[in-house]
Amino acid sequence: MRRDIPIHRRTERAKLLARNEPHWGPPLAVNCHLGYRKTVKGVESWIARRKTEGKREYQYLGRVTSVFEFKEARAAAEKWFTEKGEGVKDGNATIADACLAYVEDRRTEKSEKSAHDALKRFERTVFGTPFGATPLAKLKHPAIKAWRNSMVEPASHDKKPLSKAAGNRTMTALKAALNLAVDNDLVSAAKKVDWAKAKQYPKEESSKRRDLYLDLKQRQALLEAAAGAVRDLIEATMLTGARAGELTSALRSQFDQRSGTLTLRGKTGERQVPLSAPAAKLFERLAKSKLPFAHLLVRDDGKKWNHSDWDELVRDAAKEAKLPSGVCLFTMRHSFITTALQGGLAVSDLSRLVGTSTTMIERNYHHLIRDHVRERLAGVMMS
Repeated sequence: MRRDIPIHRRTERAKLLARNEPHWGPPLAVNCHLGYRKTVKGVESWIARRKTEGKREYQYLGRVTSVFEFKEARAAAEKWFTEKGEGVKDGNATIADACLAYVEDRRTEKSEKSAHDALKRFERTVFGTPFGATPLAKLKHPAIKAWRNSMVEPASHDKKPLSKAAGNRTMTALKAALNLAVDNDLVSAAKKVDWAKAKQYPKEESSKRRDLYLDLKQRQALLEAAAGAVRDLIEATMLTGARAGELTSALRSQFDQRSGTLTLRGKTGERQVPLSAPAAKLFERLAKSKLPFAHLLVRDDGKKWNHSDWDELVRDAAKEAKLPSGVCLFTMRHSFITTALQGGLAVSDLSRLVGTSTTMIERNYHHLIRDHVRERLAGVMMS
């Protein structure tokens, strides 16, 4: 049975756990609720929910402040319920409203993982910001471009900057949210023409994370600076070169201790990879006392890793280790591939290990392959 929570009381709200799904108070009307959401970073906000004909609609009302407490949030929710009941579209819908609606759309139309990824991106760059409070009807492409730049320029906000590649991925999510708002008739379709003028960073600029290589000493420093579950995830990526999603989704049954192999499943299908002695030792520890369908790698709270949960933890460890800015989990995969090629591992063998085609490896690491071939030729006796 669902329990309605007295979210009008600050003392009761203080006891609530941080989570993506809002904590819902008693109904304000039939199928109409006001909810309270708390994030792991302590951001508090009010959410309205309305259910009609089996479909749920959500509305982001704003952050909890001294001047926007329960009484004000209830009034805003009741106003929204009335307008929706009369068939009035959200003429004053904001960017944050569009992003919240997109998160819920991903949850119902795609997957919880997709919704979580979008939510994390918007919590970092949209929710609780002046940009997020901008009405859709007033949004123009220069504002989108300024927002794009603010994500990657450290002087523009108090949060750690994103790489241009990560900024592009977040911008893709925003554009999808804005397009959904047009499809839902929250704003004129003519706005899409203007918004399309705001472009992403060119690919050559946004792909610089592939150029960031950590040598063995730097990788060891990163491990020493990390702690708990994220340390295990960093080490697993470092020792296998696998994609983060392949590792975080791996079950106990996918590790064969007898043969020292790990079966990975990802966007390129399934593959069984041999593990080095250090990697086998790591997975033996992770697999200890776990049932076959338990995840090998989990967060500190024992729950499954969701996409991007590790981003800030890796950045904090990199900062502690005094490593170059831009270090992320992908850096471990890139460093593994680079080190393997420098050590003379055949491209075909590496391709099978990391789940990437030989064409992609040759395209992105051609300079290393060329240098290795040159060294091999130097040792060949030519008549």
